[in-house]
Amino acid sequence: MRNLKVLLLNGSANKNGNTFTALSEIARQLEKNGVESEIMQLGNKPVRGCIACGQCQAKQLGHCVFDDDVCNCIVEKLNEADALIVGSPVYYGQPNGAVMAVLQRAFFSGAKVQNKPAAAVAICRRGGATAAYQTLNMIFEMMNMPVVTSQYWNIAYGLAPGEATQDTEGMQTMRTLANNMAWLLKKIHANGTPDYPEREEWQGMNFIR
Repeated sequence: MRNLKVLLLNGSANKNGNTFTALSEIARQLEKNGVESEIMQLGNKPVRGCIACGQCQAKQLGHCVFDDDVCNCIVEKLNEADALIVGSPVYYGQPNGAVMAVLQRAFFSGAKVQNKPAAAVAICRRGGATAAYQTLNMIFEMMNMPVVTSQYWNIAYGLAPGEATQDTEGMQTMRTLANNMAWLLKKIHANGTPDYPEREEWQGMNFIR
């Protein structure tokens, strides 16, 4: 079996905050399972939102037509990875707006994510984590990406950098998530070329015609 790799996208502007802490716990456990990982920092520079210009699909670019932020770099990483875990802090009960903008543009423009396992991780001080967690999962569920779960929702608590390590159940949840992700990846790729399900041709239907 070839080496398998998980892209861990840190959707926090704080490079070494609690989102990084949770993703690092996952990375260490993946390594114990013989699975490679890379933590990619979204960064604190401006990120465009999708303007629905449609040029990515009209020109079949496979990436966003705008190349002035981190989006297309993430598309390249997604294309190379076998799975994706997105971590985000919780802002007003939702994921960081920048990570949502990047994921929407990356997925819509043609990042190769179908059939790749995915998981969301939400980090908060006190509340709103379940709403943010569900919002991230909705993106994966539209893209034929198997959603990997854990022993509880993938949530950890902390405010000051590193505080999430005190959330013992949260850290255990991250390790269990990593174990489940590694197990599923190995099952999918056990025979070399994965035997993915056949897909019907999409039949789009608007409510208003």
